[in-house]
Amino acid sequence: MLPPRSLLHAAVFALAALQALASDTFIAAVYEHAVILPDATDEPVSPDDALALMNKNMDVLEGAVKEAAQQGAHIIVTPEDGIYGWLFTRKTIYPYLEDIPDPAVDWIPCTNPTRFAPVPVQERLSCMARNNSIYVVANIGDKKPCNSSDPGCPSDGRYQYNTDIVFDSEGKLVARYHKYNLFMSETQFNYPKEPEAVTFETPFGKFGIFTCFDILFREPAVVLVSELQVDTVLFPTAWMNVLPFLTAIEFHSAWAMGMGVNLLSANTHNIGLAMTGSGIYAPDGARTYYYNMKTEDGHLLVAELDSHPRLSPASPPAVNWSSYALSVERFSPNDHEFRGLIFYDWFTFTDLTKPEGNLTVCQKDLCCHLNYKMAGKQEEEVYVLGAFDGLHVVEGQYYLQICTLLKCKSTDLNTCGQPAETAQTKFEMFSLSGTFGTNYVFPEVLYSGVQLAPGEFEVLKDGRLISKTKPTKPVVTVTLFGRWYEKD
Repeated sequence: MLPPRSLLHAAVFALAALQALASDTFIAAVYEHAVILPDATDEPVSPDDALALMNKNMDVLEGAVKEAAQQGAHIIVTPEDGIYGWLFTRKTIYPYLEDIPDPAVDWIPCTNPTRFAPVPVQERLSCMARNNSIYVVANIGDKKPCNSSDPGCPSDGRYQYNTDIVFDSEGKLVARYHKYNLFMSETQFNYPKEPEAVTFETPFGKFGIFTCFDILFREPAVVLVSELQVDTVLFPTAWMNVLPFLTAIEFHSAWAMGMGVNLLSANTHNIGLAMTGSGIYAPDGARTYYYNMKTEDGHLLVAELDSHPRLSPASPPAVNWSSYALSVERFSPNDHEFRGLIFYDWFTFTDLTKPEGNLTVCQKDLCCHLNYKMAGKQEEEVYVLGAFDGLHVVEGQYYLQICTLLKCKSTDLNTCGQPAETAQTKFEMFSLSGTFGTNYVFPEVLYSGVQLAPGEFEVLKDGRLISKTKPTKPVVTVTLFGRWYEKD
């Protein structure tokens, strides 16, 4: 006797679920979106006008979702501010906000849009996910009413949060995250009372989520990875590139390597604000990335990742970041030390006066060691070895330890540390290490033209960042970017 049709469907679904659970890899997508911005205004627009602007952006995002699904993607991440932009005051952003419930309510907005207050944006995003059988990650604004019984309640009677939401392939709301580390210009939003560590399980691994500036702080970024053991981090961002260390592609790739997780980074695209740089990053390097400061185009990236990168044979070994540097004698002293400024931080530098050699430079407790050989030093280019050990206090406060080999902007040593995008000098080899006091160190190599070097360098267990093969392109920076969270 054949089983009833409903039981047959249930059995097929269960088998498919088990097959998905057994999958060792998944297909990820991120979309870098050239956001259609509202007109700047001192007064709020009508809800209809706000929705019209958001629908224009969601039209573009829906096209990216469909294309990603057609390419087999299981999940797509879209950028911070990707649905309404950023030209707002606290008052003028209000018509763009929706009340986003706790995912515990077990809700599919696409099939039940009237269960809560009007939520046309959540409904449409849910339908994008459901209609294309793909997880959709988006950034919108959440509003929560409050009253005088709450001593923290703002004078206008509501909290407003920069919020990431995730819908699964059925369109169900499965995650909501309120950004905890607001950037200095985000006065339209409130800080959550407590940092949130948001995770959710999928058939292809355990996921965590946070937003943009959060990546530089212990909560929630380190908590998600080190304590909650997520496999993949979802990262909507609106990242303004700052050379030499904080361009989106180099820092986000380095963070994924240093933390040992996948990172799906979706940036907004606005070259007037130096916003570009999205990528799909694994612990062993970038799977794919995009950086474009020439045209105002959106761009879709799709790549395969390990579902559980810590279990992958390609997973890098655990690193003792100070082991080598503490074991060696200080390389030859020099009389070329000088100070230079990088993004408001005073570094101690020494210049590379010879085409090959060993150098050491120290600042406070951090000594940086470099062993190098240039393929052919260009006379019109100057490189330095630099060290910084201290508290960064501009646009947020956080303690850094940084060792870096970098190209100066010109032959004038006063330009060392200023942004430089291009170079001509190649290195036959390099080995960089430091006496770090932190285990959280992020390795970066940036080639001329703001290009990454996937597969061309590695980090040894003793903390040395070394060239794996003869570098194929001229070097702009080689950096070990350390974050000493305990000293913030």
